[in-house]
Amino acid sequence: MPSFEFPWQRMAAGANLLSPNGDLGLTIFEEITTLAAKHQAINLGQGFPDTDGPSVFKGMAAHGISGNLNQYAPGSGILPLRMAISDHQKRFYGLDVNPESEVVVTTGATEAIAAAVIAFVEPGDEVITFEPYYDSYGATIGLAGGVHKTVALNAPDFQPDLTELRKAFNARTRMVVLNNPHNPTGAAFGQDLLAEIVTLAKQHDCLIVSDEVYEHLTFGLSHIPIATLPGAWDRTITISSVGKTFSFTGWKVGWATGPADLIAAVRTVKQFLSYSSGTAFQPAVAEALASEANFFTDFAKDLGQRSEILAKGLESAGMTVYRPKGTYFIVGDVAPLGFDNALELARQMPEKIGVAGIPLSVFCHEEGAERTRTLMRFAFCKKPELLTEASRRLSLLTAKLGG
Repeated sequence: MPSFEFPWQRMAAGANLLSPNGDLGLTIFEEITTLAAKHQAINLGQGFPDTDGPSVFKGMAAHGISGNLNQYAPGSGILPLRMAISDHQKRFYGLDVNPESEVVVTTGATEAIAAAVIAFVEPGDEVITFEPYYDSYGATIGLAGGVHKTVALNAPDFQPDLTELRKAFNARTRMVVLNNPHNPTGAAFGQDLLAEIVTLAKQHDCLIVSDEVYEHLTFGLSHIPIATLPGAWDRTITISSVGKTFSFTGWKVGWATGPADLIAAVRTVKQFLSYSSGTAFQPAVAEALASEANFFTDFAKDLGQRSEILAKGLESAGMTVYRPKGTYFIVGDVAPLGFDNALELARQMPEKIGVAGIPLSVFCHEEGAERTRTLMRFAFCKKPELLTEASRRLSLLTAKLGG
């Protein structure tokens, strides 16, 4: 593990923000979003919808702000929201979650992830993630002083090799962080793989942190929370949020559920990160979670249709396209167009063709970055007409950039 003078440097290095000489860079999201704004490009880089969620929930949040919900919420979150989270887990997955002791509300899923890692990972402990990995994982593992080990997800299906997965675990493994459905690849993991992860976690007595923010955004299959599998509950912290399911990414209301002793530790750390947040939003989130089942299925169906619009556009542009099983994202390979570096291409696209995407290499360590150097992630959580226009512009890629 490299030596750094300060913890923030470990965190930046974990998120691939430090150059070899120690200079601090921007996140790729900030860099590409800035370029998109400068050139008025269609931003398919960052994963946020271009339309808000249901107005009824916006109205509830506005009423809370104009009323009296502007002071601290309890550190664990208001009880009605914790009860709604508990009811949601029971209704969709058959999980019995005690709202008093087995739920904590957080400032988005990102804080829940950070609190879980900081709560349990000591310097030198190993933490396993799949690769590509959401950059928050690398950052918080670095901050905690952990050793980040990865298991590759390779095209076309972005599933791990079980032999490599088993080899990643050892006596120093403290935690495995699972993202299912998976950002940035759009993969979803089935019961057999999840069961293998539980078996390995039990064998090596490590924790499972399961980031399930895209739990309701799957296409043609049902989400399986790993905590529902035999032997998983006692060692699993499950994380989700309102942001992706209801298109309120700016509300930053997330939660973690799990056994009381693990949630108590997460809550303890969380209280010294933000203490509490989003008081006016929390009743609205509680109501949103109680929505009829067809809200969730209809939203996922609509999102799946949008993914297909972009998939066909990317294919028409000449890319090899790996259709997602869930999330906001689709992956295209630019190699068939004659480009051998998606990072360099991503930096040119906003100006040259007016579309922004994110290279998969930035979600990887050095070896993984080389393996994914021609892959690019695009977000399809946008209006259909915008996706159609983006597809038209992408068709000009070779002509404009001469791959």
